[in-house]
Amino acid sequence: MMFDLSIPVFIHFLNGVAALLRKAEAHVQARKLDPNAFLTARLFPDMFTFTKQVQLACDFAKGTAARLAGITAPSHPDDEKSFDELHERIRKTIEFLRSLNKDQFAEAETRAITFKAGGKEMTVKGAQYLANVGLPNFYFHVTTAYALLRHNGVEIGKGDFLARDLR
Repeated sequence: MMFDLSIPVFIHFLNGVAALLRKAEAHVQARKLDPNAFLTARLFPDMFTFTKQVQLACDFAKGTAARLAGITAPSHPDDEKSFDELHERIRKTIEFLRSLNKDQFAEAETRAITFKAGGKEMTVKGAQYLANVGLPNFYFHVTTAYALLRHNGVEIGKGDFLARDLR
């Protein structure tokens, strides 16, 4: 059950982020804009950039999945500086997610998950971690990445966020 509530969701929405990136790239090329204006865009000065939002969406997907499976997540340096490099990060994350199997999640619901939040260490059961930490953080960063592109004129809508055409 925990596998079904996490892995297909992460893969679906990461594929959606990849589709958003392709639309952003087309927008930039069609209007002869600087791609860095999008990659470094922020909603507010104290918020992360678009690039960091995509990185964090990938990190929460692979980190949450790994914790639930009881394994260590692969480490990816945060050094992406282009749309192509962000596509590669998404690809590597999806590849990792696809390498997991349902058997690894057999005890995920009750597995003790320890993580840091707000500078302190917390431990909760896997079901609580997925529902209250992993998925909300993943969706937050996917949503913020979407909002940054929309705010900057990329013609996307709710269907793009939901990745409806990828089903």
